[in-house]
Amino acid sequence: MGLCREDLVAGHFAELVRQLTPSGTLTFLSEEEREASLQTTLAAAPPGDVWLFGYGSLMWSPAFLYEDALPALLRAWHRRFCLWTPLGRGTPECPGLVLGLERGGACRGVVFRIARDRAEEELRLVWRREMLSGAYVPRWVTLDSPQGPLRAITFTINRTHARYAGRLDETEVARHVAVAEGHLGTCREYLHESVNALEALGISDSSMARLVTLVAQIIHT
Repeated sequence: MGLCREDLVAGHFAELVRQLTPSGTLTFLSEEEREASLQTTLAAAPPGDVWLFGYGSLMWSPAFLYEDALPALLRAWHRRFCLWTPLGRGTPECPGLVLGLERGGACRGVVFRIARDRAEEELRLVWRREMLSGAYVPRWVTLDSPQGPLRAITFTINRTHARYAGRLDETEVARHVAVAEGHLGTCREYLHESVNALEALGISDSSMARLVTLVAQIIHT
């Protein structure tokens, strides 16, 4: 099952996640809490269209409407498999890992331009997807882009969240990515789709490339 716009619009994604979650294993933000987070973030938006930076699945499966997409560089943050996922790309018995932004280094990805008059509606879908449990912290960052510096929203990891995995070494990350699978698919697919999206932009990420190699080695041993 893929994550599609229609499920987010209808609220089916959140409902499915709740149904599949064993009682007491995960806490969720209420609709009111998510809406408050969205409105607080939008209140800090600069004039004009709204930009959103994707560094993982948003790059290859955005599920929101946008006007333009550009390669972009975020400094002082780097992408890392640091968030446990016991449902989407894993199970409670065999949790997967997905990407978050950690402090330090740099990260290349895609920045999407969302029309100002549609920004609240489209970003509400993004919040339903990324902010179900509060595992991310939405924040405004400055990106380097072909159009010059851009202010954009992105989702950094919430290091106080119960699903935060910490700084796992590459071998342990690869072991989980190699075997985990949930209702949205496998962690391997998530990794490969993210790498493919970067390669399509001419972006090389050495840590992601090493993970692809490690996962392949695990699968074939």
